[in-house]
Amino acid sequence: MRGTMQHLVLLLASLWLGGTTQAQEATEAAGGGTLIRMEIRGAIGPATSGYVLDGLERAVEQNARLVLIEMDTPGGLDSAMREIIKAILASDIPVVTWVSPSGSRAASAGTYILYASHIAAMAPATNLGSATPVQIGGGGPAMPKPPGVNPPDDDTDKDDIDKVDDAKADPDSIKADAPSGTAMEKKVINDAVAYIRGLAKLRGRNADWAEEAVRDAVNLTAEDALAENVIDVVASDLPALLQAIDGRVVKVGSEERTLATDGLVVEEFVADWRTRLLATITNPNVAYMLLLVGIYGLIFEGYNPGALVPGIVGAICLLIALFAFQILPVNYAGLGLIILGIVLMIAEAFAPSFGALGLGGLAAFVIGSIILLDSDVPGFQISRLLIGSVAALGGALLLTLMYFLVRSFRRPVVSGAEEMVGSAGHALEDFQDQGQIFVHGERWHAHSSAAVKRGDAVRVTAIRGLELEIEPED
Repeated sequence: MRGTMQHLVLLLASLWLGGTTQAQEATEAAGGGTLIRMEIRGAIGPATSGYVLDGLERAVEQNARLVLIEMDTPGGLDSAMREIIKAILASDIPVVTWVSPSGSRAASAGTYILYASHIAAMAPATNLGSATPVQIGGGGPAMPKPPGVNPPDDDTDKDDIDKVDDAKADPDSIKADAPSGTAMEKKVINDAVAYIRGLAKLRGRNADWAEEAVRDAVNLTAEDALAENVIDVVASDLPALLQAIDGRVVKVGSEERTLATDGLVVEEFVADWRTRLLATITNPNVAYMLLLVGIYGLIFEGYNPGALVPGIVGAICLLIALFAFQILPVNYAGLGLIILGIVLMIAEAFAPSFGALGLGGLAAFVIGSIILLDSDVPGFQISRLLIGSVAALGGALLLTLMYFLVRSFRRPVVSGAEEMVGSAGHALEDFQDQGQIFVHGERWHAHSSAAVKRGDAVRVTAIRGLELEIEPED
């Protein structure tokens, strides 16, 4: 009896699993399901990678059939690009990257992401390429290699570091001729070449053109990219794209999967407030202004203890700016020059040097602002107009300060012991040597070498402690 029940349970379980599998296959064949749609616009940074990773997690939670990334980017930080590519390669859901709308581009880091996607698509009048690395591998960890890609051996002779043995070289390996430049530049270029060739080999795309995009920064239009087997589809709108990829076979992980895009329900994935905030503060111009507000706020609080508002606002802005610079390609020499420039300009107000400190501080401030961020990283430069505006404002304040300092030197003394010399008063009594006089509404002990009568007008010629030296007016 017990054995019969076990067989019955196993039979029911098999029937249920078989029915579920058949239902799933029928659903895939008939289409339907969810498509998660994301957008990458502008430079690729930490906020972008966080947004894409969250979108892929949402796709898993929604059991989505497809993920679509619409892209228009000039490039960005290689660390953020690597995170996005690693997530795409590890995704159990096919990812379609579409350079759209017309007029968009997938330059630099965008080209790598396009090569890593299961389906690479472009709209008409778009382009990709210019994938020569600027920051890739510089000072950071080596770029992760896709399966089947072997990096150059760093222990080989430096003259042969980028060469491949002709007898053992794979046809899809790196070209033997290394680019001109320093040893580090050669390593960076060859590392990037190995990376993008690995992605091309993994997705079955043109690896030779990918290498040219890295070594020579070449570009292709959408139509040419399709002809060169760089991308899979050219589509002008979303319905055309879904129709073009319907029925295509892609490799997801270790298995092949047929795409069924007919009847997909599009769900827009919008960045949350945290991602938008991170994107805002990591904007180089915003981070630059936060840094200035933070420094000036703390300085004003130091000169006006108890004001509280400048100190609190300055501390918050400075901490946010430092957080932003931590994840931006900061040149700390530039940051030091900015701080030095601000200190020198403020020192001009307390140790007047007729412009020497102020002008030197202004020059340090401008130079530091220009080199603060690596200008070669696409989309991560500080606006020259913003730098010029801030420098002009600082210069105007400096000139105003110098104007008031010069006026203060020419203005007559209105208080203190120096102001008493030359002041007029009158005698309160008759005296020959010492007596009492009235000056500035006060009674003073005075000494006079000439005889003075009560009510006579007198003038102060010197002050010695609490005694005034006077002489009659006439």
